[in-house]
Amino acid sequence: MLISLLRTYLRPHVRSLVLVVVFQLAQSIATLFLPTLNADIIDRGIATGDTGYILRTGALMLVITLAQIGCSIVAVYFGARVAMGLGRDLRSAVFHRVGMFSEREVTSFGAPSLITRTTNDVQQVQVLVLLTCTLLVAAPIMAVGGVVLALQQDLELSWILVVSIPVLIIAIALVISRMVPLYRKMQVRIDTVNGVLREQLTGIRVVRAFVREDLETARFGDANAAVTSIAFSAGKLQALMFPVVMLVLNLSSVAVIWFGAFRVDSGSMQIGTLTAFLQYLTQILMAVMMATFMAILIPRASVSADRIGEVLRTESTVVAPASPVTTLGEHGTIELRGVGFAYPGAEKPVLVDLDVSFPPGKTTAIVGSTGSGKTTLVNLLPRLIDATTGTVLVDGVDVAALDPDLLWSRIGLVPQKPYLFSGTVASNLRYGKPDASEDELWTALEIAQARDFVSAMPDGLDSAISQGGSNVSGGQRQRLAIARALVKQPEIYVFDDSFSALDLATDARLRAALTARVSGATMVIVAQRVSTIIDADQILVLEDGRIVGQGTHETLMRESTTYLEIVQSQLTAAEAAS
Repeated sequence: MLISLLRTYLRPHVRSLVLVVVFQLAQSIATLFLPTLNADIIDRGIATGDTGYILRTGALMLVITLAQIGCSIVAVYFGARVAMGLGRDLRSAVFHRVGMFSEREVTSFGAPSLITRTTNDVQQVQVLVLLTCTLLVAAPIMAVGGVVLALQQDLELSWILVVSIPVLIIAIALVISRMVPLYRKMQVRIDTVNGVLREQLTGIRVVRAFVREDLETARFGDANAAVTSIAFSAGKLQALMFPVVMLVLNLSSVAVIWFGAFRVDSGSMQIGTLTAFLQYLTQILMAVMMATFMAILIPRASVSADRIGEVLRTESTVVAPASPVTTLGEHGTIELRGVGFAYPGAEKPVLVDLDVSFPPGKTTAIVGSTGSGKTTLVNLLPRLIDATTGTVLVDGVDVAALDPDLLWSRIGLVPQKPYLFSGTVASNLRYGKPDASEDELWTALEIAQARDFVSAMPDGLDSAISQGGSNVSGGQRQRLAIARALVKQPEIYVFDDSFSALDLATDARLRAALTARVSGATMVIVAQRVSTIIDADQILVLEDGRIVGQGTHETLMRESTTYLEIVQSQLTAAEAAS
């Protein structure tokens, strides 16, 4: 997967990669040329006392060194550009792929894992590319060039290269083969740490309210210790690699000096040649060591690439049609025909054979016990998930055949857990209609019963909203989310238990304002409180994923035992009768 990923996302950077190779080749050639010049200084300058030759050759070495430094700087510059561009493109690809996922895929991967894959995993591949451009490209050039030039210096000492290089490669391969599974486990355990930390930060109030700080500290400690344990094991293997490289390098250097000394003593080899051969041996083994350093990164980058590839290969179960319907005739009609839904691997479906219509200009309420399938039902309407069986129609067209943007433009959804984005009150309200005027914003706030507290804020519409709306109360957050949907002015409003944090008086005023000011729209309201849905034109009673009651409040009080039990659990007999 790593090779496939690099082949795809490095294609736009081919020109920069060519420049990296060219300049790395130039600096490697310069580096390889220096030991030969050094040997000439020893044999032709120092041995003969020719000071002029020493100065001329030394000046040439200085020029070559400066050229080597310049080429290295340019190569690193273009290599860094390639690596940063790759990281940017990979993060963008993962982000856009996740943005296309339905709720099923997001739940399958989990938010902590998706965050890790977008950040840490992409960074591992990015670092590999950066060091490949700065180290690995030069390593084979240095190794091959060093071998050729070393053989030119003295052929009889070449047996040392034949022994030392395979020994080094075999030792490194044995270590790397043990590191790959450890790095795979490490990335999974990093996901766990992210998950625990994210959960604790999100639920910090609950942790403190139940005095569970010690328990959560222990949970994080266990997850952290699991990562640390794997990191120690991988670190020990990583730390073993460099001593192995240095051991082979030093033993090879001793062998060159030992056997080379006999050849110098016999007159079959000059001192400068011995020095050059030793330098080339060092360069060869250092090139292997650079490749070794890269070999440390490759296993982890390979694991990260596999995890990134899993995201990029995963197709959303909610797919836009090839030839979508881009126009709709009717306005605000919703119909469910034989709709059922089951989660993958579930023992039984959440929804079973639902046949119901939501007429335009009317309010349809959905009520039922916890787990009866209310939220699943409303998620089918904007096609956040696809029905397992049956058909969901909006304005007479199957939602699976509609252009997703057209479908979503018709629906204003206020989810069960309203979320506000960091910014201002105005930026959040304009989320569905960027060109909305201030008058439209204030009108929506007035209907949502939020005008008073927004007016009381220091900067009004320009007042800051923290990430998730953490600087406003739960009721204020719900009213701002409702106002955001109202600003959009869609034909269909879906309120998924969106009045739960409101007191009864505010709830009543808000519903009255909705009835008076948004009378032409189709409204679908999921609620737990009977008082919220008592005036609805149509009430659906769900139980175990089936509709067990349908009608007005008065009708259901007479005909539905389930609805009657829900009402009696919340209202007194006199209140229910009135």
